[in-house]
Amino acid sequence: MSIFRRAIDRLANRFWAGRKVTLRFTADYRIAGFTLPLIERLLLDNDDGEAYRCSIAQWTLNERPSLHIYRGELSSLRIDGPLQKAGVSYLPLGGLIESPGVTTHLDPVEAHRLGGRVQEAVERAIRDWIVEHGLYDQPRQRREIDRPKTDREARAVIARWVDEHSPKRATGAMPNASDRRGDCCSDEPHGSLCDACRKGSDHA
Repeated sequence: MSIFRRAIDRLANRFWAGRKVTLRFTADYRIAGFTLPLIERLLLDNDDGEAYRCSIAQWTLNERPSLHIYRGELSSLRIDGPLQKAGVSYLPLGGLIESPGVTTHLDPVEAHRLGGRVQEAVERAIRDWIVEHGLYDQPRQRREIDRPKTDREARAVIARWVDEHSPKRATGAMPNASDRRGDCCSDEPHGSLCDACRKGSDHA
């Protein structure tokens, strides 16, 4: 982008900040019916809208549409579409690996194979979690949630977690097991939360 274009963009942002604009689109009826709810969510001027926009921000950076993006702590795998008919199956057009010191493109077969391996790893992790927490023995929950109620409960869990994992403000108190930051989770691998923290219980 030229220096002139960047200067114009900064000037426009300054003048148009806080103002409303009207967007008009022409689209096929079928496509419009599918995309209208997406557009309405993307245009929300609140935390939800910000989250929706951030979730697809990379769309404009990639030359191809992303079918899947798998992220590790430092590395990521992107599987590129659109899917292509390959006999009785379908293959992606390619993929991209990004890791410290590594950036490499994958051909369709490589992307398909590595994507399958990552999906298998995700499936194992989810099944392990289900077993560890005895979820097969619990009643199946509804997929839908009561948004206001569950948001309040989630924020309460976060507040308790922050309180339990932050240094104590009181001075002169003798340190004990409950005063040490993250003591309840010290045995958990990779900095994970203990069961009690995950469930949001008040525990020492």
